Amino acid sequence: MSAVAVDPETPAPDPGLAASVIDRAAERIIEARQRGAPVVLCHGAHLIRNGLAPLLGRMVEDGWLQHIATNGAGSIHDWEFAFLGRTCEDVEEYVSSGQFGMWEETGRNIGLALLVGAFDGLGYGRSIGRMIAEERIDVPAREELLAALEAGACGDPGAAPRAAAAADLLDAMDNSGLESGALDLPHSHSSMSIQAACFRQGARFTVHPGIGQDIIYPHPLLNGGAVGRASMSDFLLYADTISGLEGGVYLSVGSAVMSPMIFEKSLSMARNLVCREGGALEDFLIVVNDLAESTWDWSRGEPPMDHPAYYVRFCKSFSRMGGELHYAGMDNRAFLLNLYQRLAGAS
Repeated sequence: MSAVAVDPETPAPDPGLAASVIDRAAERIIEARQRGAPVVLCHGAHLIRNGLAPLLGRMVEDGWLQHIATNGAGSIHDWEFAFLGRTCEDVEEYVSSGQFGMWEETGRNIGLALLVGAFDGLGYGRSIGRMIAEERIDVPAREELLAALEAGACGDPGAAPRAAAAADLLDAMDNSGLESGALDLPHSHSSMSIQAACFRQGARFTVHPGIGQDIIYPHPLLNGGAVGRASMSDFLLYADTISGLEGGVYLSVGSAVMSPMIFEKSLSMARNLVCREGGALEDFLIVVNDLAESTWDWSRGEPPMDHPAYYVRFCKSFSRMGGELHYAGMDNRAFLLNLYQRLAGAS
């Protein structure tokens, strides 16, 4: 699949029945930014495959989005577009020949970026964004890694996590023949990458993978310790953003499982702290965008058990979180083009 970037100025298609939801989202986003509350967009991998990363980059640059989150596949597709200008995934053909997920460049470069990023204390999204934006990976000197191991062994406060990351990186270097130093890695299509855009702009980009779900896992440089450290850092960063969502907006685009699951855990953590201090975390807007036709007005709350919409799990999960919920059943290109152009027209 070749990358066809969606031009933010492309005339937006008629949003149909979702027009009122998009209008409400734009209204609340403008209000959120006026009061300094965050706007978060959590998306699935097909948003990247649909060429929407540059549009999201524009929304980050214009200050409409402060945090973007995705799953492992979303990060991988974004990297492949930046590196190759395309992303290839013929599942049936390559599984039949035992080659699916065996791409050397994807597994090696993402695996190494996470190993080095974890040692540097970076999360998953920032590790990949840095690799794309800087077009290189700087592998630390062995002396620096050994010094980190020694500091961890001596019980220096806070040194143990970095020592563990150093051990993983040293092991990878020994097993792969990798040398210390700068590894130049041109990304000829980096303008296609939302991870790079967020890295450059200082916006938060977090990745929330499922172990074994993505094509990078067969590669020997994909280290479970590095993945765990980087993705845990990202989850805590995401939870920190959700803790400040009062007055903010959460957009869930094409993520039926990951987005509602990480949101409910983070919101519970945040409310645990807020309730201790006698505060509240209730004033926020959630807009869910997916392709399924809407058979229920989710702003009315959860449907009864005898209604088919009751079993639309991702909307049902969000409906239990409080705040204001709306569903936009439409293609994510149409949704985001309409939303962006309403925001741009109001600025």
